[in-house]
Amino acid sequence: MSERRQDWTQTIIDEFRANNGTVSTAGFGRRLVLMHQRGAHSGIERVTPVTGIHRDDNTWLVAASRSGSPQNPGWYYNLLAHPDLTIETPDDGTVQVHARELPRAERDAAWPLFVAANPAFAGYEQLTTRVIPVLALERHTVTG
Repeated sequence: MSERRQDWTQTIIDEFRANNGTVSTAGFGRRLVLMHQRGAHSGIERVTPVTGIHRDDNTWLVAASRSGSPQNPGWYYNLLAHPDLTIETPDDGTVQVHARELPRAERDAAWPLFVAANPAFAGYEQLTTRVIPVLALERHTVTG
């Protein structure tokens, strides 16, 4: 990641934490989650801000759009390799979740939620020939 991109990402993370999940930069508002994922090969923890659609009390959806790039973002592969992670959310605080890639029909049903949250997602889809993956981040529930 370029130094400029790292600085921008850190600015978003800092603003998220300083304002209880509200990020005015780039108009994100309260639509972001911070994913604490481990590198697929390195095992190093990384924190990545992404649009998170809070589908229900126990599930957040994230799209591996990479702004319409032909490749999936690195965090996508990190979640496939290490699906148990922590997220920081605007409303639920820190949550332990398990990442699951949505099968095609479920992904296609979820995609309009991203376009409704931010019309840029429609443009991302037009920029790439790949199907942009959508993953569900499902809260770990304690049973007993």
